[in-house]
Amino acid sequence: MKTIKHEFEMELCTMEELTSAEAQLVESAKQATFNAYAKYSRFYVGSALLLDDGQVVIGANQENAAFPSGLCAERSAIFAAQSQYPQKAITMIAIAARNDLGFMAQPISPCGACRQVILEMEDRYQRPIEILLYGTSGVYRIKTIKHLLPLIFVDANMH
Repeated sequence: MKTIKHEFEMELCTMEELTSAEAQLVESAKQATFNAYAKYSRFYVGSALLLDDGQVVIGANQENAAFPSGLCAERSAIFAAQSQYPQKAITMIAIAARNDLGFMAQPISPCGACRQVILEMEDRYQRPIEILLYGTSGVYRIKTIKHLLPLIFVDANMH
């Protein structure tokens, strides 16, 4: 038997340490939390995508009384971008979350379904998507979704 160890590095940044483009994207994600419909969980998530032409597309979580019918902020932004601008690659995504007490201290991470969708976008456009996870205690900067989803499953795995 062989043990395989997987490690990755991410950066913990202050808002001041981000580039101006990164800081603006995080602010867009924070503002997008106010578009969330989270009547049941009262957990408001916003995401903002940066497309390769500099355009920003936002998304917010949308809940429903039939819980599986809702949609996460990350996927709502990605699907909106792909519906409107399918020829444009996503270069960066910022994610922020808050509850009724304010923004979360620790950054939150995308769920498994969102990780898979982000991976599919990296695979589709053959380029990494930088991920910024906002918390009031700092921002995690992650170079690729493959760091959060190391054992990937994409189209090439089916051939």
